[in-house]
Amino acid sequence: MNQAQMGEISIKINIADRVYPLKVNMEEEEVIRRAAKIINDRIKEYQDNYAVRDKQDLLSMCVLHYATATLKAEKKVMNVDTDVAEKVYELDQLLTDFFSK
Repeated sequence: MNQAQMGEISIKINIADRVYPLKVNMEEEEVIRRAAKIINDRIKEYQDNYAVRDKQDLLSMCVLHYATATLKAEKKVMNVDTDVAEKVYELDQLLTDFFSK
């Protein structure tokens, strides 16, 4: 199966004034382009609001921001999953008690 059959395309993504050639699935192109735009917007925000000009520092600050956001989101999902599991268990107990009478 060649690349065209798998839906892969070649794109160029610009992050922090560097161009990265990538091969991506066509379905992922829009998400990747949006992610690059979000990263570049965050870098610009840091440049505008802090006395930081070094691209490596700006990228590090950006990575820390998104890694922290990811961990917070994962924790929230785990808490929601735990809450749902507890509610399902409680409901199961109520139904078991009801039907065993």
